[in-house]
Amino acid sequence: MWEVVELIPTEKEIMEALKERHGQELQHKFSAAKVAVCGLGGLGSNIAIALARAGVGKLLLVDFDRVDITNLHRQQYKASQIGRYKTDALCENLREIAPYVTLEQCTVRVDEKNAEELLKNVDIVCEAFDDARCKAMLANVVLERLPGKYLVAASGMAGLGSANMIKTRKMTKHFYLCGDGSSDVNDGLGLVSSRVMLCAAHQAHMVLRILAGEMEV
Repeated sequence: MWEVVELIPTEKEIMEALKERHGQELQHKFSAAKVAVCGLGGLGSNIAIALARAGVGKLLLVDFDRVDITNLHRQQYKASQIGRYKTDALCENLREIAPYVTLEQCTVRVDEKNAEELLKNVDIVCEAFDDARCKAMLANVVLERLPGKYLVAASGMAGLGSANMIKTRKMTKHFYLCGDGSSDVNDGLGLVSSRVMLCAAHQAHMVLRILAGEMEV
C-alpha cells in the first residue's frame, strides 16, 4: 500500500513562482502590503482568498460571526466548519492555500468606536459587509478619520442580473465602489454565489491595481 506524503512548497519556492508570474517589482509591492478585509461572508472570504493567492503579504481578517449552513452556497467555508468563528475557519483555509501569508484575525463586530484603531496600520480596507448601515459607518470612518488609506467597497451584487452589470467605479481619490449599485438582497432572489464572487473579484482586483499604482478603473 502506497503512503501518501504531503509536500508543501517552501516559502522561497512559492515566492519564486509568484515573481515569475507577476514580475519581481510588482510582487514586492504585493508582498509588502497589508490589507484589511472587514466582513468574511460571500464577499470577504472570496476577496481574502484572491489576495492570498496573489501573494499579498499581510491580511487582517475581521468578523464576529460563525459559519452557518446557509453560508455554504457562496462563502469559502466547508461543511465541517459549521459553527466555528469565520475568522478561525478562514485562517485555516487560507493557510492551506497560501501557507506563508501573515494572517491577523479580529473576532469582533466593527463599529464607530473600534474601527479606527483596528484599521490604523493597514494600507487598504475592503468593505465586505451585508448591512447598509455597517457599510456606511465603515466608509465614513475610513474616509474621514483615516486620511490617505484606500477603501474598496461594494454595493449591489444580488440576483441573476447580467455579470456585465458588475463594475468598479472610482468615487474619490481614495474610494472605489464595486457592484451594480442597485440590486438588493431583499429584491426577489437574493444572493447567488456566482454574482457575489464576481463582485468580490472586482474588489480584490482593484486592491491589486492600487498596490501596482494603477489608480484608474
